[in-house]
Amino acid sequence: MAIVANSPKLHDLIAADAEVEQIVGGCTFTEGPLWNAAGGFLLFSDMPEDKRRRWSEAGGVEIVRDPANKCNGMTYDAQGNLIVCEHATSAVVRENVDGTRETLATHWQGKELNSPNDVVVAPDGSIFFSDPWYGRMPVFGVERERELDICGVYRITPGGDLQLVTSDFAMPNGLCFSPDGTLLYVNDTERAHIRVFAVNGDGSIGAGRMFAEGIGTGSFETGLVDGMKCDERGNIWVTGPKGIWVFAPDGEHLGVVEFPEHTGNLTFGGPGWKTLIVAASNGVYRIPTKVAAHREPYMA
Repeated sequence: MAIVANSPKLHDLIAADAEVEQIVGGCTFTEGPLWNAAGGFLLFSDMPEDKRRRWSEAGGVEIVRDPANKCNGMTYDAQGNLIVCEHATSAVVRENVDGTRETLATHWQGKELNSPNDVVVAPDGSIFFSDPWYGRMPVFGVERERELDICGVYRITPGGDLQLVTSDFAMPNGLCFSPDGTLLYVNDTERAHIRVFAVNGDGSIGAGRMFAEGIGTGSFETGLVDGMKCDERGNIWVTGPKGIWVFAPDGEHLGVVEFPEHTGNLTFGGPGWKTLIVAASNGVYRIPTKVAAHREPYMA
């Protein structure tokens, strides 16, 4: 595996000789990696196995939820509650630190959501999630008919209202905010591109524009646009062919961090949030970086 730079700027973010290390193996398809700094552990889902797992240096791999409703993307809110996208239930849920569980979203205009996929919390506490229909397919979810004829991106307001942000994606997937919270990036797996939207002062979303195109072909055999994160300098890290593609804030493709398997999602963790952690087909990997994650609400 290698760090393939299209620009020397990539080496300001990750060393040319940085090495990929596998920390978890033997899974079926890993997703939703999420670092817990206080506990020093990683949460991730193994969707086909319908299990949520936890990894730490001291404890190795443990199962923490079985069954897990084919959970996919996960994040924390500012209070440390776990926000989870569930394929099997077509729901976004909150697992509170006191052990209680709340359902945050299941339907749009009376019709069941497709299968919430990935999720991020905005600076104002709003929860944004993507809703393609992968979770209604075999293996990655529970096979069943769709009720909605759109694949949307949604916002759950701080007051709990559900809003449709946009519905003109083929398969919306990974999403993340810029460090200052004024931009929302959303990628489209089927169309192999990333779009960026202005965030208005009231938390709503304004006009969108193309940010990056041609990130592969939209074929699983070559590697898909899927999970996505933004670092503290505003660079975008996204899964794609051969590994993780890195884009500068102006959209310049800086290069690719290669991994030995198809990559599905990623997060930053470890000391100082300077470890890139990647969920791939059968395992989880990590590699040190020179840049840290931008501080999402839960990271404070």
